[in-house]
Amino acid sequence: MTQATPSDPSIETTSSGNEPTKPPRSKRRRFLRELVSFAVLAFVLLSGRSSLADHYQVPTGSMRPTVKIDDRILVNKAAYGLRVPFTSTFITEFEGPQIGDAVVLRSPEDGKVLLKRVVAIPGTTVEVHLGQISIDGKLAPVEQIYGHLIEDLAGTFHEVRLTNAGGPDFGPVTLPAGRYLVMGDNRGDSHDGRDFGLVTRDAFLGRAIAVYWRGGPTWEPL
Repeated sequence: MTQATPSDPSIETTSSGNEPTKPPRSKRRRFLRELVSFAVLAFVLLSGRSSLADHYQVPTGSMRPTVKIDDRILVNKAAYGLRVPFTSTFITEFEGPQIGDAVVLRSPEDGKVLLKRVVAIPGTTVEVHLGQISIDGKLAPVEQIYGHLIEDLAGTFHEVRLTNAGGPDFGPVTLPAGRYLVMGDNRGDSHDGRDFGLVTRDAFLGRAIAVYWRGGPTWEPL
């Protein structure tokens, strides 16, 4: 009696030739392929967060009332230059931080990530008295509008708090090349450059663009 030949070429017979079986799949190979794909995707996403854009949850009130505790902010990490992913080394640098920029930076004291505002840049002479800032001898005006104190810091308008006599005084100091003074908008309750001193450009991680979450979706430019 003649045995029928399987019509489907993808079907093989067992060693006994009695029952068809499918070719064995390599589960290990498929797992490794999926693992590599996931690793590549994770690397791309993490590289983007490291070099291009990221978000942070604010743990302190040093930038109140502009930014409140637990607000979530969006940060442009390519604002001042492009870095090699996961490093502080710049591939190319753009224009540096400007007076009035809300910035995310690493503390020169312990490396913690901070949210502050740039109040003086290299070459400017800055003085802080009772929480109010003078740049090159010109006082940044603070005006009360509908119960809010609004500061005009080199054309950047934002709220400030001047409780506790505005915190410690500073200067006058002329900033050397590559040095910046950063402060919190909550002048009387902010641990900032008046305490830990001037910071270098490579301390900046990016420019804070806006609050995008405050108990719910929102968009509050910084």
